[in-house]
Amino acid sequence: MHLDPTAPALSVPPMTLARPAPAAPAVLNPRTELLLSGPILPTLLRMAWPNILVMLAQASTGLIETWWVSRLGGSALAGMALVFPGFMMMQMLSGGAMGGGISSAIARALGARRRDDADALVLHAIVINVILGLLFSGLVLAFGPTLYRALGGEGESLDAALQYSNVVFAGTVLVWLMNALASVIRGSGNMLVPSLAICLSVVLLIPLSPCLIFGVGPFPALGIAGGGVAVVFTTALTTLLLGWYVLSGRNLARARLARLRWPMFADILRVGGVASVSTLQTSLTVALTTALVGAAGGPDAIAGYGIGSRLEYLLIPLVFGLGAPLVALVGTNIGAGQRERALRVALIGGGLAFAMTETVGVAAAIWPHAWLGLFGAEPQMIATGVAYLRLVGPAYGFFGIGLALYFASQGAGRLAWPLLAGFLRLCLAIAGGWLALHLTGSVAWVFAALAFALVTYGTTLASAVAAGAWFRRQRPRPA
Repeated sequence: MHLDPTAPALSVPPMTLARPAPAAPAVLNPRTELLLSGPILPTLLRMAWPNILVMLAQASTGLIETWWVSRLGGSALAGMALVFPGFMMMQMLSGGAMGGGISSAIARALGARRRDDADALVLHAIVINVILGLLFSGLVLAFGPTLYRALGGEGESLDAALQYSNVVFAGTVLVWLMNALASVIRGSGNMLVPSLAICLSVVLLIPLSPCLIFGVGPFPALGIAGGGVAVVFTTALTTLLLGWYVLSGRNLARARLARLRWPMFADILRVGGVASVSTLQTSLTVALTTALVGAAGGPDAIAGYGIGSRLEYLLIPLVFGLGAPLVALVGTNIGAGQRERALRVALIGGGLAFAMTETVGVAAAIWPHAWLGLFGAEPQMIATGVAYLRLVGPAYGFFGIGLALYFASQGAGRLAWPLLAGFLRLCLAIAGGWLALHLTGSVAWVFAALAFALVTYGTTLASAVAAGAWFRRQRPRPA
């Protein structure tokens, strides 16, 4: 049938005019649907358990490596204590800070049904972390000797620190790339695949580290540097596995070649950049406290504080096991406009983190020798470690809730309060510790200042988030 385009509109009966059908909303992936509508506590626990198990396994390998290194003597143990804050800072920056920015951006894009943006963010995430990994490696390799001397390293302990540091930081870009890929996968709500890949590397690292340290069988005896070689090798293996998973298209956010765009970088960096400042605050607190302890008691005191504070650092991967799901859950719900649900998720996660970390802290305060005795029997090392655990251990729960809400705030894209709480912690710990040391000459009062700083950190952040700080003066997204 031919219709005359010049015919008047009234010549067509009104009932025959059909309105265009509204565009059908994008179908949500079942995993995304679960994040938006599943019961909060069961969903959070279901997502968290693979992460918590693998983080505990990963942390255990660090302890095993420290135990093997302690067989090399007190100087090697002190050297590792000097390197440990910087290495953990790198892990926290790449996995917790920038990694959280990556997961948050992808989760918010998927929650808002912007699949193309989620795919484009994968390439941008890889570019950011590779560049930062190369920069971090160059800085530490160039200025490592100066840094470790400033932290109290001298003689054999300084030599040991440099042997280990030069190896692990030469392979730093692999850690950054691995954490970028893991964060891409976690941002889609998939916690199992990164956990399985990391577990495989853990299983390999446990026998490989002592083989390379002591020269077992065909392996050369590399001393403390052997531990670093084992870390770099297993990290490379994990990176290859995660890269295969993302590049093969099996992940919900898929890696595709795309034009690099500043808004995509900004979506990651506005969370990851601010989170990096918070991470630097945490690591700077430990590094400056190490310097205070070293000035008061020398290398043996540094070793004691290093072993004690390592337990505090081990809380970070433990809470990260819960924090990575918090980033995905909160980010997806924020992207979908479900603010109240996002806040409930954060507070429930914070409560779980407090319970886990406070249990660890109280146990360490009651039985400090059970932990410290694993690594040596030097009297000053033991005395310093006991003082630290008994004073700071009971405050670990506040560190846990603050850290969990830091991850949740990454998911919300709101990091002003975590930054402020971290700054308060840094000021109270270092200024208070320095003042206490100069007034009393006792390292115990330095640790008391650290405990007070942790309590302030956790209560400040929990109070702000519970009061709705995420949603104040928040402009609606343009349609």
